Amino acid sequence: MTINIDSTPAAALDRASLVLDAFDGPGRLTLAQIVRRTGLPRSSAHRILERLVHLRWLRRQGRDYELGIRLMELGSIAVHQDRLHKAAMPYLHELHRATGFVVHLAILDGADVVYLEKIGGALAASIPTRVGARQPAHCTAIGKAILAFADPADPAEPLMQKTRYSIASRARLDTELAKVRMHGVAYEREESLAGIGCVAAPIGEIDDAVAAVSVCGPTDRMAFDHRLAAPVRMTALSIWRNLDGGAGRVMPTLQRRHPLRMGPAGMAPMPVAR
Repeated sequence: MTINIDSTPAAALDRASLVLDAFDGPGRLTLAQIVRRTGLPRSSAHRILERLVHLRWLRRQGRDYELGIRLMELGSIAVHQDRLHKAAMPYLHELHRATGFVVHLAILDGADVVYLEKIGGALAASIPTRVGARQPAHCTAIGKAILAFADPADPAEPLMQKTRYSIASRARLDTELAKVRMHGVAYEREESLAGIGCVAAPIGEIDDAVAAVSVCGPTDRMAFDHRLAAPVRMTALSIWRNLDGGAGRVMPTLQRRHPLRMGPAGMAPMPVAR
């Protein structure tokens, strides 16, 4: 008996996923736009769209389609069930209160970071990030904090430039990541957004970051030194310890095994993290 692969459940799921992925961006889409983005036959795309509308995964407004309420519900459930997100929330709020800057929590997905949380108060509107959004990891402090402790990416893959300050070469990126490994903190000065700077620290075991946390704000108000690096690193450490099993681990968040380094005169010594 011959089986049409296009009619199998797996193929149907793949096509539905392809249609949903077409909505990765702002605004509504017409059937014609979805056909162009997915490469699906018009009849197949229309049939899938109508089924997704019936399931409330999509909404139809006239001839336009947009993401539906059921996807919003599932996305919210997924975030709030995430162990990392749960462990991080109280510390993210505390970091925002302590610094006054926008705070992000993110993970690495391929060559991008995906934001799991954003806390920013009045300043948040000036930084166009959102939960679920992506940015090229090498353009962000939060991405570099994870990349420094991740497997090296394909050297043949080109580096996207978001601004004129974005890292454009593998050699420069390698140098930058070596600094992150040495100091345990990553910096960004207008590399993803004009006028915006960030300070980030990795969350996880030594040489194995599972996520990162950052503070972001206008570059002319940011302190690219211990004044922000210290609270960001302590937040990363607290989040990791708050994860199930984290408190029982011997080594704190990506911390090097060597003596403490003294900060500026009059300040207590700070741990050198990796």
